[in-house]
Amino acid sequence: MPDPERSRRALGDIATAKYVELTTYTRDGRPKPVPIWAAFVDSGPEAGELVMWTQASSWKVKRIRNTSRVSLATCDRVGKNVGEHVEGTARVLDDAGTARVRQAINAKYGLVGRFATTASSLFKGKSSTIGIAAAPNI
Repeated sequence: MPDPERSRRALGDIATAKYVELTTYTRDGRPKPVPIWAAFVDSGPEAGELVMWTQASSWKVKRIRNTSRVSLATCDRVGKNVGEHVEGTARVLDDAGTARVRQAINAKYGLVGRFATTASSLFKGKSSTIGIAAAPNI
């Protein structure tokens, strides 16, 4: 488990950014950046990691399962990079981890976060989404 304070310092503005550019990599090494909501976790099993919530069938999840290498940066809502990249390692979380990610997203994004996570669960089912945790390589 990463040291939360050391991870927070390594991530810098990424730890508190509204939108994060998560770059995953294809089998042949091509980068695939996407904007995503993310929340930094200070305690628990994901302490020191940036957690994200996404569709379980998304390509980013498939790529993370293939290779854990990721790059993180701050960005705007359409994915325009606005900050330095930090190399990291990501993992796909189990059901309990995904539930903790939903809580973290709800806490950070307030009413909009709660609406998004609840609507997704109601209309597509809880298993349609999954949590991702990423830590900087320090």
